[in-house]
Amino acid sequence: MPAFIDPAALMRIKNLEMRAKVVVEGFFSGLHRSPFHGFSVEFSEYRPYTTGDDPRYLDWKLYARSDRCYIKRFEDETNLRCYLVVDRSRSMGYGSQGYTKSDYAATLAATLAYFLTRQRDSVGLLTFDEQVVELIGARYRPGQFHRLLTALERPPAGNATNLAAPLERIAQRVQKRGVIIFVSDLLAPLDLLEANLGYLRTRGHEVIVFRILDPAEIDFSFDRPAMFRDIESGRELYVDPEAARRQYLEKFGVHQHAIETICANLGIDFHQLTTDRALEFTLFDYLHARQRRGRHVMRSGSLGRTV
Repeated sequence: MPAFIDPAALMRIKNLEMRAKVVVEGFFSGLHRSPFHGFSVEFSEYRPYTTGDDPRYLDWKLYARSDRCYIKRFEDETNLRCYLVVDRSRSMGYGSQGYTKSDYAATLAATLAYFLTRQRDSVGLLTFDEQVVELIGARYRPGQFHRLLTALERPPAGNATNLAAPLERIAQRVQKRGVIIFVSDLLAPLDLLEANLGYLRTRGHEVIVFRILDPAEIDFSFDRPAMFRDIESGRELYVDPEAARRQYLEKFGVHQHAIETICANLGIDFHQLTTDRALEFTLFDYLHARQRRGRHVMRSGSLGRTV
């Protein structure tokens, strides 16, 4: 079983690019001996060797690590277009682990961006709070990854979370079918969430939702009365955890069920992550979601390619 990186240790790396590279390189080196044995995944630089391929392009080092024959892929075999839609509102600034949900979400987005860039896929980014903050078109070109990192490194600033605005904007912007990866704590009214996600699905986009939560938000693991402050509104409320826990967990469960129902009804892959979960698992979640949907390019036989 591979030794995944403890997120607390990972977050001590101050450089976001380095964090992303550490996760992805560890994922590549550990895949063949992972608990997901038999998980069929093929990365962008390579595709499985088939009869008739030129053996000069076989990668013998990769064969030694995986016991599988792969050959180098050519750039024109890549056609995935992906947008990362990342919540940068102030509610993402909460954290009980020594780092915040925003830190974790930025690292997750950077990890996926680096992974996709290594596959020569086009990656774009939309960040939002109560409005769209920044939109970077999906590209595969030199400097694109660093543009994405610059946007992700900006601290959360918005006073509220509007889940409708970024989804409406991305639907307007992205004309060709692709993958939309939505990263948020989803701690906001869900009134228009189903309609906006549904519109993306009707446009042919594959949608994957990663909900980021701090463990304390799920367990409500507070054991003494304290003053709680809403990060977004600034409102303060004195709370006795023993009296409030049952009501909080009940409302949290209702909200959670509503999100899961919306995603299930629309055929959207939904993953709830806590900030103490190793980020390597997120790459497995992403690839497994794409494999389960059978999104293959038949002409190249590669996994994870949009038809």
